[in-house]
Amino acid sequence: MTNLNNQSSFVPGRLEQMSTRIAFFIAGLGIAAWAPLVPYAKARAGLDEGTLGLLLLCLGVGSILAMPMAGLLATRFGCRKVATGGTLLICVALPLLATVSSIPALIAALFLFGAGLGTVDSTVNLQAVIVERASGKNMMSGFHGMFSLGGIVGAAGVSALLGLGLSPLGATLVVIILLLVALAKAAPHLLPYGSERSGPAFAVPHGIVLFIGGMCFIVFLTEGAALDWSAVFLAQERGIDKAYAGLGYAAFALTMTVGRLTGDSIVHRLGATRVIVFGGVTAAIGLFLATFARAGKRRCWAMHCWASAARTLCRCCTPPWASRRSCQRASLCRPLPLSATRGYLRDLQ
Repeated sequence: MTNLNNQSSFVPGRLEQMSTRIAFFIAGLGIAAWAPLVPYAKARAGLDEGTLGLLLLCLGVGSILAMPMAGLLATRFGCRKVATGGTLLICVALPLLATVSSIPALIAALFLFGAGLGTVDSTVNLQAVIVERASGKNMMSGFHGMFSLGGIVGAAGVSALLGLGLSPLGATLVVIILLLVALAKAAPHLLPYGSERSGPAFAVPHGIVLFIGGMCFIVFLTEGAALDWSAVFLAQERGIDKAYAGLGYAAFALTMTVGRLTGDSIVHRLGATRVIVFGGVTAAIGLFLATFARAGKRRCWAMHCWASAARTLCRCCTPPWASRRSCQRASLCRPLPLSATRGYLRDLQ
């Protein structure tokens, strides 16, 4: 097990901050590459909406089971090894998601994909908490901005490749190359340990932590719906070619990136309460219009962006509480960070 004395003698700096940003980019790129593939998987396996919804639960189950295990493994072996292992799982699962057509194979591929995503998500958020605390600055919103940037590259890039005539397998192979290049850049400066302090393996949430968890459940539900269903919705209900349907999530991720990168300053100027209330109301209106508007493609894209921007404003309020006071009070920094809880709540849809 990692020596705590060695941990205390090492202070994460700029290189560790940069590797954390790249790791979040990896997580966003990996998960967003799935969004344009959903209509293809649905058509290839001949699934109806109900069956597809049940299959998508396998992704969430894989993430839920992997996240606490990732925290335990990060405590024992360090963030670097665990994040690397999770990224490799994603690389193995993506070609399967692009090619398999039987339901049992899709179940296995989605479970593996979810496990990889959960492992990376949990580990990089744990590293982010440690790196942010060491810097003494609010950095979490910027870290998650890189996740959203990865989402733009993944969704828009795969959609563009499909639109150019590349097969789903070919598009995923390009994504895998990008993932491995990013991993090679980030891995040397990912933390060789997984925690700065000891604590219980699991802490029952209460008080402010429970409130944050409930709020995150709501806002991440919208992100999960956009990830798993926006391409199917646009292709099936709005008549958009399925090669370009993944651009819906790319539009979602674009405004999400803007909101996350500017979130700290917005909250500082307006206050958390105003941002939460305004963001929540606007997100509800945006999602309603995105679902029921029938005024053409442009309006549909605009509604996705509106809903995403509002949802991002809500999220920007949580990092300062989660990464400092709440994590310290609930002893969630080892080995299951609050950030991991936020991650798997997203997948419970």
